[in-house]
Amino acid sequence: MNIIGKGIELGHVSFEDDDKYIIYQAQGKRYRFSDPEEQVRAETYLSLIIEYGYKPQRISLEFIVPKRTPSDLADIVVFEDDEKKKPYIVIECKKQKISEAEFNQAIEQGFGNAVALGARFVQITSGIKTKSYDVKNYPTLERVQNIIADIPRFGQTGITLAKFYKGGRDEVGNPARDIKIVEQSDLTKVFEQAHQALWAGGKRNPSEAFDELDKLIFCKIWDERKPRKSGQPYDFQEYTGEHPDELLKRIQGIYEEGKKKDPEVFKEPIRLSANELKTIVGYLAELNLHDTDLDSKGRAFETFLGSFFRGDFGQYFTPREVVDFIVKVLPIENDSLVLDTSCGSGGFLLYALDKVRKQADKKAEEGYFKKGSVQHHKYWHDFAENNLYGIEISEGIARTAKMNMIIHDDGHTNVVAIDGLYDPEVIAERTGNKGFQRNNFDFIITNPPFGSSIKQTEQAYLKNYKLGITDVNWIDKRQKSNYTLGTRTSQSTEVLFIEQCHRFLKPGGFLAVVIPDGILTNSSSQYVRDWIEEHYRIVAVVSLPQTAFTANGAGVKSSVLFLRKLSDKESKKIIDAKEKLQDRLFVQPQFADEIKRLDEEKKQVLKEHKGFDYNAINWELAENVAVLDGAAPPTQWGAKGKKVAEKTEEFKAWKADITQLYNEQINEIKENLQDEYLKLIADEVTNYPILMVIAENIGYDAVGRKSGINELETAADQLKVFIEQVIQGQDRFFV
Repeated sequence: MNIIGKGIELGHVSFEDDDKYIIYQAQGKRYRFSDPEEQVRAETYLSLIIEYGYKPQRISLEFIVPKRTPSDLADIVVFEDDEKKKPYIVIECKKQKISEAEFNQAIEQGFGNAVALGARFVQITSGIKTKSYDVKNYPTLERVQNIIADIPRFGQTGITLAKFYKGGRDEVGNPARDIKIVEQSDLTKVFEQAHQALWAGGKRNPSEAFDELDKLIFCKIWDERKPRKSGQPYDFQEYTGEHPDELLKRIQGIYEEGKKKDPEVFKEPIRLSANELKTIVGYLAELNLHDTDLDSKGRAFETFLGSFFRGDFGQYFTPREVVDFIVKVLPIENDSLVLDTSCGSGGFLLYALDKVRKQADKKAEEGYFKKGSVQHHKYWHDFAENNLYGIEISEGIARTAKMNMIIHDDGHTNVVAIDGLYDPEVIAERTGNKGFQRNNFDFIITNPPFGSSIKQTEQAYLKNYKLGITDVNWIDKRQKSNYTLGTRTSQSTEVLFIEQCHRFLKPGGFLAVVIPDGILTNSSSQYVRDWIEEHYRIVAVVSLPQTAFTANGAGVKSSVLFLRKLSDKESKKIIDAKEKLQDRLFVQPQFADEIKRLDEEKKQVLKEHKGFDYNAINWELAENVAVLDGAAPPTQWGAKGKKVAEKTEEFKAWKADITQLYNEQINEIKENLQDEYLKLIADEVTNYPILMVIAENIGYDAVGRKSGINELETAADQLKVFIEQVIQGQDRFFV
């Protein structure tokens, strides 16, 4: 039960008019609860009574401060006496979403009221962030040495060193506050407010602010994991009278300790000033990230990531509905090796981890072990630590993926920052992670970047890809005895990733990849489709709506392609079968002979100028005058005259028309040959079922609003069964 619920139960507050108004019973006052500041004041007021032990009769709301000009109202005043003659604590309440500049103004407002009333302490709170000061015993303008960890509880003498103690008791056993478990919505607000404070309206760019926030979340988690006895204060908080430089030094110590144990998470030092760090510690200190429900903290971080990535890193963000669908249908187990070659913020890996964690829960229900036992934890945690791999080209985003996984209780160990298109051996060598080996992974789940190209002049590894090599189609190969292969000047990243995933997968391993539909439909991509069917068993094609990625800044029509890697022997069998089929088809007279006849006829017509009207040449044209170069037009059209005519504009136009005419006829035959070839391949070579799904509604619209209809959920059940039957080697499905 939250503090408002407790306040209602104890009779301190009540609500009326459908909770629009809150009634403070002891004060007999009624305020509009829809006011964000009132919500913070209500929680603060009830905390003073329930947690700090102050009597409601010694608390005033909106107390007039007579000495202020103009007069001011203090939000909450706690008195030392029942007669309310001796102000003790003045509290200024602000809404949760308040800027740092506004919070600092509130500090000055609170000090002014406290000094005017002669109170000893002042507290400023937004519900998310709280600052407390000793007013009486320090100079009026002091704002550092008089910082106190917390206001005193009722009857407490002296000021505690810290606000948060393990076990909820301080060093001598007095009641104190422990860090608290929070709900998803509150945690999301904390992340957003902390990021806004670091961004400071443009003081640093959003990605840098995000990176620094990641580092401090990392420190917070490490501090919670640190062994400490009950009654010991946490290190990740501001102590009474502590200078910001001392706090910075202590947090840097936590950071360095964590780096030693996990050097791949963060390689760069904390780049915040002492005052900036103090601000963020103020937001995070009271949170218990370790014990907060895993789903709540995971969703909070993902929600924050979602809004942030859409604004700054949209190309890395795959919608939850698409990720959930892909992971749900694949038979990932706790001993499976799983890779995302373009992992972004780690969404695919986290869903895989969540799937295995649920498997552990189910096994606990079935009696294999107890939930929460060592065996239960080992079942999913070993998978997280040893079996999840991710590659991300951006070091900043890779760190975000690691932090996302740490928030979810691990799985970050094998996430590396490097170009995912390097040869596997290069990735293993440069990252020092030997897990990145060829033929190693059971599942690859990924959404590679679309629309960018790898140029040979920029990346030498392009020549190592078969799909980075220029090739001649099979018809032209049989027409020409001499042809050369060379490296393409460029190739799209999504095409190269299809081949890279093949390198990483074990034979029989599955690839689920989001690709632009052009790979599936454009005639210019036929060579890619040919390569895919020679190296993968195509399992399913799931067409996503045009709006699938619109909300994240991408409008390319996409599909999810499910593939299963063939063995080298299986691939060779398909390639050999294709070559035999090509030989059989090409020699048919309506194809090879007709192409040869038309090609030779074209050459003859052009050579002999058959059908060209020499009288159509206009020798008055400046271009043709230049052809004659001062000589008279040929009167007889012998061999020499033909050479002259070939230089005229009229002949060039005629030659282009003849060439186009014959080429169209030849291309029509080639297209018919290709169509017949593809039909026979489907009938004789790759004669297996492929599940085709067209999803028009996948749970959200073009701007990301939930639609309530998700056709992927229905498709998932069918595809899951289909994949299981593919693994079993069945040739017929759903019979």
